[in-house]
Formats: sequence, structure tokens, C-alpha cells
Amino acid sequence: MKYTDTAPKLFMNTGTRFPRRIIWAMGLIKYACARVNMNLGLLDREIGRAIIQAAEQVMKGDHDDKIILDVFQTGSGTGLNMNINEVIAETASKIANKHVHPNDHVNLGQSSNDTVPTGIRVAAAAEVEENLIPALTKLINTLDRKAEEYKDIVKAGRTHLRDALPVTLGQELSAYSDAFKHDLENIRQTVEYVKELPIGGTAVGTGANSHPDFQIKVIDEINNETGLGFKPANKFRAMRLLTDLLTLSGALRTSAVNLYRLGQDIRLMFSGPMTGFNEIDLPSQEEIAGSSIMPGKTNPVTVEASLLISAQVVGLDHANQFASMLGEFELSMGIPLIGYNVVTQTRLLAEALNKFADLVIDKMVPNLERMRRLAESSPSLITIVSPVIGYDKASEIGKKLAKGLSIREALKELGYNDEQIDKILDLKKLTKPGFSAK
Repeated sequence: MKYTDTAPKLFMNTGTRFPRRIIWAMGLIKYACARVNMNLGLLDREIGRAIIQAAEQVMKGDHDDKIILDVFQTGSGTGLNMNINEVIAETASKIANKHVHPNDHVNLGQSSNDTVPTGIRVAAAAEVEENLIPALTKLINTLDRKAEEYKDIVKAGRTHLRDALPVTLGQELSAYSDAFKHDLENIRQTVEYVKELPIGGTAVGTGANSHPDFQIKVIDEINNETGLGFKPANKFRAMRLLTDLLTLSGALRTSAVNLYRLGQDIRLMFSGPMTGFNEIDLPSQEEIAGSSIMPGKTNPVTVEASLLISAQVVGLDHANQFASMLGEFELSMGIPLIGYNVVTQTRLLAEALNKFADLVIDKMVPNLERMRRLAESSPSLITIVSPVIGYDKASEIGKKLAKGLSIREALKELGYNDEQIDKILDLKKLTKPGFSAK
């Protein structure tokens, strides 16, 4: 009786399957282990070559339909490991035309307790390096480019959602660029910790029933295939604790929160057109109807989809806090879940960052006159111009602003001409350090 014939009766059946990246990583581990065992003379060469070929098929996705066990299974990941072992053994038996055993051959020198913690780390690191870091870099570059392009576009500053002193659109975008640069540095540092692999620890970290050089040789094979620079872990730590993955999850959460804040600001600037801020247009969002009942309505759909992804990334991080605490002594019991979550978080965040860069930041069009009018309507400007025009006239301007006039219109009503107003109302000076009234 196969493990995968009996396990579904005891595991959950939620339909939650492991991501392609984790299946690829598990195939890669079996590929590397077979090569090492064969080269060490521990595995029959014909059987070893068949396992390698079958593992390559698993890596390519040829057998994804056979990886059937739910993510919500035994906390060590034995279900996933045996599912992979059995698929490879069955395929390799056909290739070699002789019996290949899932435990004696495919799982030689291994345990679920070291292979699955290794697999989820390989999957997470590969997802970060190949997808997330390029996506985050793209958004940073796009924000930097637009911050430079919009460095002189003055708009109303807002604190507590109330009118404040002016800023430039470029300054606002530069804030997020800087935040994401710190996120990128944090993620790069954290993923190096995740790249420490416990393969070779077998059941409890001692390496019993594996060759003494097994860990380093398997990691060398994995690096030959990926070029990602994996390293040997303290096997006892990396099998017992998943806090390296929790740290990565936390870095993903932080980036998601920054994306959420950026999305909220974009939504407010795009709000309107008549009853909101209407400070920017997003032409890219016009390609899809914003309403099923209101013709011509445009919604910031890419932004809102990104907010949903941000919420999911934050939520999965909270689940990871619990998953990383599961277990006692030599083994974690949250392995399948935290592996699924971290790979999912990374994939989702990369998608959101890419779309946000391409369809939101890059396509943003400032409504220049609207921005300037709102900036010139802020009551906070009265404090700035008061030393120039005098307290009494500043008080009169305050009353006119309360009636809906801009400060420019109020100054005209007080008899100032355009040249005088331009000199008094140099908003760009207010967006830089110094004493603007002097």
C-alpha cells in the first residue's frame, strides 16, 4: 500500500496544493541526493540515473497532477516528501525497467525531517532571487525616475488628512522609493540566512544513515543547478527552528505595508474627479469598466488589487508566527504551512510590485493646475505669508480662504498684481529648507 493511498484519509482535503516552486525544489533535492549517493557508491548507477531522470521530470512539472497531498498535513512534511518519493520511484522504475523503492533508493541518506525544511528554503530563496528582487528593483527605479520628473510639481501637503504646507509630488514619491530601498536591503540580507540548508541531518540532525560528506556534496549539486549560493546550516537549528523563514516573512510584510500606504496615497490623489482630490490621472485604468452600472466610471483597479495582495501578505505573516512556534525538541511542526505561505507571499508581492510599477507609477499623469490650486488654497500658507503682507491683511485672506478662494485669488482681491503675488507666493521655496519669508 502506497503512503499516498492511505495518507489522504488522515490529512485534510482542502484542495490547497503546494506551489510549483516547492515541487520543483523537492525534485531538485531528490536529483542532487541521487547524484551524490551514486557518486559515493551508495546507489546502483542504473537506478541512480533513473532517479535523476525522474527527478528532472518532477522539476519541470511533468508530474504535478500526482502531487496530491494537501498542504494541511503532518507538520513535518512527511506527506510531501513521500508523495515526491513515490512519484519519482514509480517513474524511475519504468525508466530503469526494474524496481526502484521510494525509501530505500529515492530517500537514501535522507529523512522528511531534513528534506522538506531544505526544500521550502530552496523554494523561498529561489522565488525571492528570481522574482521578488527584480520586481522590487523595478518599482524603486520607476519611483526614482518619476520623483526626478516631478521634482518641481508643487501640490498640497496633508497631515491628519488636513491641509498643510506644500510639498512636491517628487518628494512624496521619493519617500516611498527610499522605503522600498531599505526593504530591498533587508530582504537581501534575510534571504542569505534562509539559504542555510539542513539537508544531511536525517531524522534528528545527527546525520545518522547518511554519508558524513552528504550535506556539503548535496548543497554543491543544488548550487550547480541554481547558482544561488546555498550553504550548510547548523542542522539542529534549521530542523528545529523556522525563524529564518519567519524573518523573511516579516521583511515581506514590511514591504507589503509600504506598498499598502503607497496605494492608499495613490487612491486619494486619483479620487474624484469632481468630489475628490483629482490630483492625478491613471490612464492605464481606463481599459476596464470601473462599474457595472455607472457608464464611464474609472476605478484604480490595479491599485486596489495590490492592496488586497498586501493584506494577504500581512495575514500570512501572522499565520507564520504561529507556524514557526509549532514543535518541540528536534523538529518544527509548521514546515508545510510556513513553506506554502512564504512562497505564496513572495509570489504575490512580486506580482503586485511589477503591476504597480508598470501600470500605476509609470502611467501616472499629474493634474498640474489642480495640484497648484489646492496647494494655494491651504490655510497653512497664511502663516507663511503673514510676515510679508502683515497680520491684518493675512487675517483678511484667512476669511476669504474660508469662503473657497485660493490664496492667489484672495491676494488679487486685496489689490496685489500677478508679479507681486508670484513673489509673495513662491510655493517652491516652501518645499525646501529655510525661512521663506526672508
